[in-house]
Amino acid sequence: MNVGLFLPNWLGDLVMATPALRALRRHFGRQTRVAGIMRPNLGELLAGTDWLDEQWYFDPRSKQPELRRWALLRRMRRERFDMVILLTNSLHTALLAWLGGARERIGYVRDGRGPLLSGKVYPRRDAGRPTPTPAVDYHLALCEAVGCRSESKRLELATTAAERALGNRIWDTLGLRTDGRVIALNSSGAYGAAKLWPVEYFARLARKIAQELDHDVLVVCGPGESRRAQQIVRLSLAGRVFSLADQPLGLPATKECLRRSRLSVSTDSGPRHIAAAFGRPVVTLLGPTKPVFIENPTVRGVNLQVDLDCIGCYKRTCPKGHHNCMKHLTVEMVYDAVVGLLQQEKSAQAA
Repeated sequence: MNVGLFLPNWLGDLVMATPALRALRRHFGRQTRVAGIMRPNLGELLAGTDWLDEQWYFDPRSKQPELRRWALLRRMRRERFDMVILLTNSLHTALLAWLGGARERIGYVRDGRGPLLSGKVYPRRDAGRPTPTPAVDYHLALCEAVGCRSESKRLELATTAAERALGNRIWDTLGLRTDGRVIALNSSGAYGAAKLWPVEYFARLARKIAQELDHDVLVVCGPGESRRAQQIVRLSLAGRVFSLADQPLGLPATKECLRRSRLSVSTDSGPRHIAAAFGRPVVTLLGPTKPVFIENPTVRGVNLQVDLDCIGCYKRTCPKGHHNCMKHLTVEMVYDAVVGLLQQEKSAQAA
């Protein structure tokens, strides 16, 4: 068989789809060729795993013709998938699966794409509207629809030898401790400003961790996020606070640095899920988004959110202009959560 998977477009969503990828690989076995159709910027995320035989890069907005929809359609028609499974929700990807000639097209019936599907999965509804569902459960329900056995909800990623060597170079260059006493901070998020905790809050938190908990602090960042990371280091006024701003930026560095860190503090964004996939405890700073989509009993950590009437707006920028969902989340609240997780880890090791 030839099976194609349209993979989620956001970093965190793809990490939360890893239990589904694991289930599908186990179900189809090695005799089936599985190709993942994905955004080019996410290509390195799954390095070190073996769930996909091929990665096809697709971006309908790309300036490169070979990444756009007509190139994808030509390749799909040439390869002739026996089945395409849609881990995406858009009408667009369902139409591509149909036009691409896939014999079976499995996905959720939503956004008008039901007639394009041969295998229809219906989302849970309440009073006629889709019920918010944890992303891991949402993806695993598609796996059940094609006959997969029950699968653990555990997120999973891997690193390559090259990524581990890169981590060694970063640790050596920055002079980070090698005894495990490193806490990672992720202050950024591609979704929008509404998910961001203030820079000065991160700086104060970094100073408290470095001075009161005797841990190094590493501010992770991706391309385009260096300035924010540098501001946190500068405003922290602490000697043991570092950033990746002047290091090789990208998913390999982010993955390996989060894997090596004892604990992470993160906005509700991709790096949060990467840390969780490596089994690291995470303090997640939730602003306009409710935690239901990221709920996962296998993830170690604490979700922090203040109680406001406007929580759940899911806007990219605060529609009320005050951003209180993040501003009212105090440094002390986050620091206490960090201390609590470190104590839990110490107790678990002692036991």
